[in-house]
This record gives sequence, structure tokens and C-alpha cells, in this order.
Amino acid sequence: MESGVDPDEGVQSKQDLPKLVRGANVSYSPDESKISSPRFSRFSKIIFSRPSQPLLPAHIADWTHVGSFPSPLLNNPAQSNLGMYFVGPNETILVDVISDSENTTMSREFFRAGPRRELAFHPQNQVNACIVTCGGLCPGLNSVVRELVITLEQIYNTRNISGIPFGYRGFYSTHLEITRLDSHKVQNIHHEGGSILGSSRGGHDTQRICDAIIAMGFNQIYIIGGDGTHRGAIKIFEELKRREYMAAVVGVPKTIDNDIALIDKSFGFDTAVEEAQRSIKCAKIEAKSAINGIGLVKLMGRHSGQIAMFATLASRDVDCCLIPEVKFELDGKHGLFQYIEEKLKTKKHMVIVVAEGAGADNMDREMGVKGYDQSGNKKLNDVGLWLKSKICIEFKKRNREINLKLIDPTYEIRSVPANASDNLHCSLLAQSAVHGAMHGFSGFCVGLINTHFVLIPIVEICRRGRTTVDVRSRMWHRVIATTQQPSLSAQRNNPPPSSPPIKTLVAVGENCFPTEKELSLVQEPTVVEPVEENGKTNGTL
Repeated sequence: MESGVDPDEGVQSKQDLPKLVRGANVSYSPDESKISSPRFSRFSKIIFSRPSQPLLPAHIADWTHVGSFPSPLLNNPAQSNLGMYFVGPNETILVDVISDSENTTMSREFFRAGPRRELAFHPQNQVNACIVTCGGLCPGLNSVVRELVITLEQIYNTRNISGIPFGYRGFYSTHLEITRLDSHKVQNIHHEGGSILGSSRGGHDTQRICDAIIAMGFNQIYIIGGDGTHRGAIKIFEELKRREYMAAVVGVPKTIDNDIALIDKSFGFDTAVEEAQRSIKCAKIEAKSAINGIGLVKLMGRHSGQIAMFATLASRDVDCCLIPEVKFELDGKHGLFQYIEEKLKTKKHMVIVVAEGAGADNMDREMGVKGYDQSGNKKLNDVGLWLKSKICIEFKKRNREINLKLIDPTYEIRSVPANASDNLHCSLLAQSAVHGAMHGFSGFCVGLINTHFVLIPIVEICRRGRTTVDVRSRMWHRVIATTQQPSLSAQRNNPPPSSPPIKTLVAVGENCFPTEKELSLVQEPTVVEPVEENGKTNGTL
């Protein structure tokens, strides 16, 4: 079994920082273009005409011979209209779209996803595809599986499609049976939660998995999972490439926490926020119906408080939102206990939302670290039970009656079917994955960047840390403005420098990434921090 803990886990890559560089000499490629009209001179931009080399998806032709076949969309009368929308070989999507109108802007780029005119596989005679779901459950897993099968069978006329049971171990475990998939078998599975294939953590063994792939003749491997699953996928891709085996390894990023780097959002997140609102509403009703009622809702979010943040904003019923990115204290005049006391005096009830990774440092110091799971993720102490116990003990000491109800909807949320928004997202992800694999790309995953679906080399996902809530962003300030919660810590963040930031966005050479020396010159943009007055924080909208 190959698992472990990434030493840089949870840390955003420096390459994801804004490319703000002071005093840099910038040289551009010869094919640069400018908007030269004086009328639009202040909005002039310079961009590369192709993505930098690290952002190109690998192609099977790089290590073995592949064929060249016309897309069935070209000659199928029933689908002839789809042939009008082929993606060109040089179409890319910019990553960095926010810039300063007075300065030159450079951006990373990824290839746009979509059907291509030429295929590397003969879809009817050559393709032998398999699909595997790994990790925990998430709304939309069945929707992705269904659309992968439907796209392979109905658009590309592929008949050999297999489902790998219960994650990576299903490739080589003799007691698990690989099943054949077709459109009839998956027709209605998107109405169900969970995964029709089953899912599990761990079980990754590169050599045994690759041996099984070659033995069974799979040449398109669709892997649905999170960051740990994608670290396993890149090992499979590299090993098959080393063996010069013709196979497309494709990832579909999955995390209910919405914490995968680069992409706009992951499937299942919208459904999770919608379901979390229902739990918050229940907590609100429970709190209002009791003397000094406190509704405590524990939501998912090991490293990122995205679900807690968006559910808080969507419900507008929350008085305190606790996320992993913001440390909080229990005791003292700035602590959580004092805020609860004040809120019960004025409002008579209170709703608290806490992400599962919030307060982890406090719990680890008190109860110790629980170890790691089979995917290499740190096992967390239960913040819901811990916080409930702490609050009840404290207010018993204060001789103050409270009625606290803890609601933990974790397994309810992740096991429900995807809502309309996520169903559509899953369908487009799956279609993009199949189109890319058919063209011969490998070692890539599909994702939404700036509202467009793109092909992202899996290594770009694996080398970056998780996306977390930017507590200096307008979105988090909206949360503070909604809950009116104080900082909950005696230690205030130092205010950002008052001098204006350097706004020139540059990229040096083909790579589009700033060097370590340039990163040392980065000056953070000025952000207006919320100002605390009379124990309440005025957020910036």
C-alpha cells in the first residue's frame, strides 16, 4: 500500500500567488500582440499565444505509437450538429483574469476541454474503458459515472466499459468482481446517492494496479477522487508511461469540501451547501424553542471552511461561524464563551456553525493527535462533541441554564443525490474527460476554471496545496457582516501596510511562474480589515 502524508499538505503553492513583481525586466515572446488603438490603449494587454510547457497535458504519442481516426461526430447524421463545436488545437483558457488596466498582464493558460476532430483511439474497435470511484462519498458520484458511460457509448459507440469496485483495491482484489457497464445499467443511477461502484480509501499499489490494467487490456482509465486519489493517479500514469503502454489516465476531481486548487469549484459542493442550510434551519428552530437555546451545527471542512462559510451566508441564521483558517479562543473577554454570554443576553438564543477542522490545534494540545487514515489524512478529533462539552461545562460553572443541541449532518449531506446545479456540472465534467481521453491526452484531470472546462495536468493539482478560505477576502468579510461575530481572539492580525501595492503582473519566460527572488519582492495588496466597535465587527461588503 502506498500512502503517506505530503509534507506540504494544506499549503498553497507559491506558484498560485499573484504575480506581483517590483522592478522586474520582462521579456515577451516574439508573437506577442497588443491592442494598439489609442482609444483602448489604457486597457492594452499582452498574452502568450500558447500555454507554458508545464501546463500542457501529456499525449500518449509522446511515448508510444497511436493511430489517427476521425471523430464519429463528423459522419453521424443524428449528431452532425455536434460537429460544429469542435475545439481547436490551440484554444486555451486564461487562469489569471483579474488585472490592472494600466499595466501589462500575463496569465497561465490551460487547454480548453471539448471534442476534437481527430482521435487517438478507434472508439468502436480499440477502446476498453474502466471507471473507478475512490475516497469518501460525495453528491454527484453516480452522475459522473452515468455520464462517462453515456458519452462513451452513445457519442463514441464504445461498448467495452467496466466498473472497478470499491476504489483502487478493486483492480487487483480477487474477491471483488469487476462489472460491465452500459447505458441501460446506469440510466437512473443519478437519482441515487453514493456510488454504484462502491468506494473506499487507500488500497493503492501502483505495480499491482498497473499489472491488472495491462492484463485486462484497459486503455482508458477514469479515476474519480480527491487530492489523495489524484496522487495515486499520477503514479499510475507515470508507471504506464514508463512501460510504454498505450493508455489514457484521466482524473475527475472530487471533494465535497471544495478545497482542490485551481478549479472554480468541485462537484457536490452546491448540494452540500443546500443540505447544510436545512441543518442550520433545524438548529435555529431548536434554539428559538428553548430557554437560552444554542444550536450547534458541525459541517464538513477538514482544512477549508468553504461549506461553513457559504452555508452561513446562504442561511442568514448564523450568529457565529468557526472555520479552520481562523483561530479562536474559548476563554477571556474576546473568547467564544463571552460572546455566547452576550448573545444570549440580547437575543435569547444562538446558532453556531463549526467546520470539522476548526479548533484542531486546541484539541490536539488537549487530547493528542489521533494518527492518520489509509489515504494519509490526519484523523481529527470531533470538534462538535468537544465544543459542546466545553460550552456546557463553562456555563454550568457560571450557574447559567443553557439548552444546547448538537446537529451533525455529515453523513446525511454526503450521501444525498446531486441537485440540479451539480448534476449539470457532473455531466459536463464527464463529457470533457471522455473527449480528452479519446484525443489521446493522458495524465490530466478536468475542471472548471473561470467558468470554462479545461484539461489540467494531474501533477498541477498534486503539487499544490488545498484551497482555503482567504480571511482577508470580501467573501469572509460578508460572513462577519452577517454574523456580527467578534474576532474571538485576543491576538489581532497586524493591519496590512498602508502603502499602495505594486500592481504590475508579469511572467518571466515560457514558464509563466515568478522565481523565488521575484516572489520575495511581492507586496500584498491593501485590504480593509473589519473594524471592531462595541464588541461587534463591521464587515466590509
